[in-house]
Amino acid sequence: MSLQREVELKSDVGMDYSKLRDFLKAGKWKEADEETARVMLAVAKREEEGWLNNEHIDNFPCADLRTIDQLWVKYSNGRFGFSVQKRIYQGLGGTKEYNPEIWEKFGDKVGWRKGGSWLDGRDRDTIIFDKKAPEGHLPMVWGFGWCVRGWEMRCESSLSSRLVDCNL
Repeated sequence: MSLQREVELKSDVGMDYSKLRDFLKAGKWKEADEETARVMLAVAKREEEGWLNNEHIDNFPCADLRTIDQLWVKYSNGRFGFSVQKRIYQGLGGTKEYNPEIWEKFGDKVGWRKGGSWLDGRDRDTIIFDKKAPEGHLPMVWGFGWCVRGWEMRCESSLSSRLVDCNL
């Protein structure tokens, strides 16, 4: 798909992605990251809980995942998006099986770790909401506090697998 075309805002559950598109179009990366989390929780009917686990990720509608990813990829000129993260993760040898060494390498590569320690995603000041951020840095919704605490890495590998299933 050409980066110049408009992204079709498809959803299997009737989600409206226009707000996410508008934030991304305006380069409002922080707001776009927060909106991504909001819409994904809404699609999975997990707003009240505020988190997803592997089961929710494994059943996340492909049309919605594709729309979110295409919006991020388009408006970041290919720097951000789940498919970008998947490419980096798999390029390091990542698979659905959790491997702490590969997960740490991934975190280093996308800027989710600094000085050998994971950034605390709940401290939004540690995240780089700028196009100058490392490739794959955003969206960060999967990295911290999104999945059941302590299972973030397994969620990331599950997301990578879902992206493969959805042909992203």
